[in-house]
Amino acid sequence: MKPRNVAPGAKARPTPPVTAAWLERVALHYLDRYSATQEMLRRVLARRVAKRSRERDEDPGQHSGIIDETVARAVRAGLVDDERFTTARLATLRRRGASTRGAGAALAAKGVDRAVVEAAFAAEQEEAEDSGTIESTAAQAYARRRRLGPHRRAEARTAYRERDLAAMARAGFSYPVAKAVIDATDDGPDP
Repeated sequence: MKPRNVAPGAKARPTPPVTAAWLERVALHYLDRYSATQEMLRRVLARRVAKRSRERDEDPGQHSGIIDETVARAVRAGLVDDERFTTARLATLRRRGASTRGAGAALAAKGVDRAVVEAAFAAEQEEAEDSGTIESTAAQAYARRRRLGPHRRAEARTAYRERDLAAMARAGFSYPVAKAVIDATDDGPDP
């Protein structure tokens, strides 16, 4: 592989080996910028190790133990906490209008264990007075963000009703919840 940023006629500095200290610096730099799950950190570290291993013509699989130890050290230090990440991310997703299905899929994509996701949903249910309000509030936020139903211009609502219901269904909302939000009489802000 051709080294980058090397002046013409100068020799390229060899790529340093993958070490535990280097990997820990990479992990700390990443965690300093982003909140992450164990799996997210593992993926980032694996990508960085794969890149460095390619440059050194090494097998990236030989460094999997160092990656696992670095992730475990971050968990022990409290830098990575899947439960804390899940709670915060679920609140963000709900504010943006994510359905229970959509939020579960988004958290699964981040590598959160299903049991942790279910525990976060259970804690969310305990905090709410009525379990139906969580999904309804999220659906209203989704409709507002996407300008669906009552957030459309009045003359376009009827023509786009079926399309709006389909958008709500694709977002993971049940038909009764979607119908209640789309058919609401509250007028949103006109564009």
